[in-house]
Amino acid sequence: MTLKIKVDHSKCNGCRHCEAACALYHSEDGVNTHRSRIRVIKQGEEFFPVLAGPYTEAKCNVTNVIRIGGKEYDMCALCVASCPVKPVFREPDTDIPLKCDHCGEPVTNASCVKWCTSGALTLVEEED
Repeated sequence: MTLKIKVDHSKCNGCRHCEAACALYHSEDGVNTHRSRIRVIKQGEEFFPVLAGPYTEAKCNVTNVIRIGGKEYDMCALCVASCPVKPVFREPDTDIPLKCDHCGEPVTNASCVKWCTSGALTLVEEED
């Protein structure tokens, strides 16, 4: 069993505490949200925390709209991949793609989960 971060979009209130906590962990000189491995994306009146996933060199050709809770959303905005086309998850100084590292080991140290006040981010066990 391994732990992973589970995102419940329906509980996110857009406070962005997760972004600030992650940025603080990954910054040497204060909070630089461009270093955060999580972004809260707003679509309409709803908020979606998105964790940086693995980098891909391939340009995505998916232009699908996905349905969550009976509403339609742009798949590109919710993609977790660190994409070569959109600079959402890039190190600001080096342009190196970012990936969630759970703020080191063990995963129970994930700053975003610790500082999420709405319960949108939790740790769950997953079978290997």
